[in-house]
Amino acid sequence: MSRYRQMQVFAAVAQTGSLAAAARQLEQSPAAVMRSIAALEARLNNCLLIRGPRGVELSPAGEQFAVSCRQILEQTAVAERSAAGLHANPAGQLILSLPQLMDQQVFMPIALDYLAAFPDVQLTTRTSAGVPKLLEENIDVALVVGQLPNSSGFAMPLGTVRSVVCASPAYLATWGRPHTPDDLKRHRSVLTTATDQQSEWRFRSERSSRLVRPAPVLTCTTQRAAIQAAILGLGLIRCMSYEAHHELQSGLLEPVLSDFASQPLPAQLIYRDGRRAEARVRTFIDFATPRLRAHPAFLGA
Repeated sequence: MSRYRQMQVFAAVAQTGSLAAAARQLEQSPAAVMRSIAALEARLNNCLLIRGPRGVELSPAGEQFAVSCRQILEQTAVAERSAAGLHANPAGQLILSLPQLMDQQVFMPIALDYLAAFPDVQLTTRTSAGVPKLLEENIDVALVVGQLPNSSGFAMPLGTVRSVVCASPAYLATWGRPHTPDDLKRHRSVLTTATDQQSEWRFRSERSSRLVRPAPVLTCTTQRAAIQAAILGLGLIRCMSYEAHHELQSGLLEPVLSDFASQPLPAQLIYRDGRRAEARVRTFIDFATPRLRAHPAFLGA
């Protein structure tokens, strides 16, 4: 059996987590799959699978080899499709990672337009905090807010976003509008456990930054619920500007303490392989980037 075929068999086992499931996927017998894995381990002189009563698990070496196999097989498939003239016709599943609430507030109209323009593509969105690992998590494109590590691949800048403190007009009419961070001591707040920074609110002054610990009247597990509570007048909320974009634009929420806002954060689309990326990835980057840059949720590219 060729090395390429051995990698295909091992990648199927790694994906399904089962020799029997991999055999069904490859339309082979379980014995043939086991022989292929055994030959691969013998050639590499390393244990790739740990066999147990509940099936198989990847060894540490197997986990690393699985990532390499997936990358090699994907690149080979791209090269074959390109040589066959299929690269210009985007098709297949496109997996996109987005920050929480980005789909609702910003992305969905762009997704509908993209799918209308490229009907052979199937789009799958995932919510992700921070910078996802594209290859390990099998993600094609990610919209990321914040600074990128050097290993993030290719990036298309979209603009910036910032954290905002806001409240409903009804709340501000009853409790007054805070003018400095110290005024928050006399206010009610709504917090969320969705991020690690909600227990302390950081504000910027002329020469330094200031941390304030708001006293919550309500703590929610999601930012969506916290925003809804703020709309209903329960208290002040701190969120990213895009997370409450529609509410801020429509006047359901009003920003306060804008003079003390923290530094804006960059937003970008990241992806792998640059111009060698598959057609569905390249067309999505080319299609979505100018539309996202023009979106009022971003402060300018």
